[in-house]
Amino acid sequence: MNAETVKILIAMILYMLVVVGIGLFFARRANQSSENYFLGGRSLGPWIAAMSAEASDMSGWLLMGLPGVAYWTGLADAAWTAIGLAAGTYLNWLIVSKRLRRYSVRAGNAITLPEFFSNRYHEKKPVLLTLAAFFILIFFTVYAASCLVTVGKLFSTLFGAPYILMMIVGAAFVLIYTILGGFLAESASDFMQGIIMFAALIVVVTAGTAAAGGPATVLEHARSIPGFLDFFGVAVPATDAAGVQQTSQGLPQFAPAAPYGWLSILSTLAWGLGYFGMPQVLLRFMAIRKESELKQSRRIAMVWVLISLAIAVSIGLIGRALYPTALQTASQSENVFIELATDLLPPLFAGFVMAGILAATISSSDSYLLIAASSVARNIFKGLFFKKSSDQAVMRVSRLTLLLITIVAIFIALDENSVIFSIVSFAWAGFGATFGPLMLFSLFWKRSTRAGAIAGSLGGAATVFIWKLAIRPLGGIWGIYELLPAFIISSLLIIVVSLLSPPPSEAIQDEFEAARQGLSPEPADPETRKPDRATHCS
Repeated sequence: MNAETVKILIAMILYMLVVVGIGLFFARRANQSSENYFLGGRSLGPWIAAMSAEASDMSGWLLMGLPGVAYWTGLADAAWTAIGLAAGTYLNWLIVSKRLRRYSVRAGNAITLPEFFSNRYHEKKPVLLTLAAFFILIFFTVYAASCLVTVGKLFSTLFGAPYILMMIVGAAFVLIYTILGGFLAESASDFMQGIIMFAALIVVVTAGTAAAGGPATVLEHARSIPGFLDFFGVAVPATDAAGVQQTSQGLPQFAPAAPYGWLSILSTLAWGLGYFGMPQVLLRFMAIRKESELKQSRRIAMVWVLISLAIAVSIGLIGRALYPTALQTASQSENVFIELATDLLPPLFAGFVMAGILAATISSSDSYLLIAASSVARNIFKGLFFKKSSDQAVMRVSRLTLLLITIVAIFIALDENSVIFSIVSFAWAGFGATFGPLMLFSLFWKRSTRAGAIAGSLGGAATVFIWKLAIRPLGGIWGIYELLPAFIISSLLIIVVSLLSPPPSEAIQDEFEAARQGLSPEPADPETRKPDRATHCS
């Protein structure tokens, strides 16, 4: 390890010590109750709610996955995905956040999504609760694996150490940190990490543009590659059987540009639909201290998202101009941010920029682990099997669950050639189709029923797997991103089954109207809050 690498390592260690310090600071408060541990006692301010929501949402794929897509195939795929994500972010904050914050308090003071769905439909037998908890466990384990791949690639690229060893070290750090502080520590550190991610993007895009000779030079190079700068065409790297891009006379080789038609555009825009079912974002809506502060949070979140997505795509284009042949596979292309930072910045400063990737990864993986653990401990262990278990027992189970999920995620992340963007896209589709329509109909359609909610959730999840594994490989019109057909099928099932089943009870409809009209109670002390039905169902 040379002197420059040591300086990078020192900067990253300093960053990690700060993150651990935040976890220790909040540990005592987090351990007072499961509500504090899992939702922070609904005490988030607008800045922390906004920044932690976006930092935990974007994860390492913002700094590695999205620039990698732009580097590998050009503007279209990355830009249309970014547009879909920006639109989804705005609509989620605009139409879901306020109603969910209000309704989650009204519906038995639910502090997890499975509890909210179960309480919303007044379940007596916790079928919906169990299904929601199970799907959260499945998809967040996959999501956590994508974060570990990011950490493994980062440390392996920087320090030349074995990928698997570095991935396991990163997993251990995230696990310890999440166990320490719970939701409050996670949200506070995510605020800091959102700032670091934002700063890292700006620094790298500025240094990269200058090194490439300015924006005009970057655009000129991009135009020289067939389809690279098109919105309705896509570059096609000429690769061998192993997926390695071919070079000739020091230049990367590309096949003729492929069309980027309306099906591809719908696929990428469909990423925006996923937001309506993203637990890590929806929980921030539930956790903000005042409903009135959501408008300010929305503005903060949108500024962060629009600038960050635009810069991430630009970094991929700049990286192709500066390093045309350095990254020769789709997996390697996701290291373009690392290459730019380590080559163009002083070592100590590069270390802090690399901490931006670590920040993105930690801010997401701790959210994923905590939400999955809360689903198992609160909704399955207590809500289904041991209804009279104490808060301390629930928290012990949650920590054991954190360990088990991390171990499974490590096994999923063992392949260092995994493409982060692909792993994230599958988990994103899973959440978007399983919970997105369910969330919208729960909040905005009084006639939706428990039977419809169960059918929609099951149908959405099943369609994601079937479409991904059996239908999408057929190509052609079937090659559309699995989130879109799964979201449509889930929505149709909720509508049809709800209309075929008996209307909701008068109590459910009254509660719906109270939430709609803003009559939600706002108790000052968690001790006075109404106990949630989901943990007392028969």
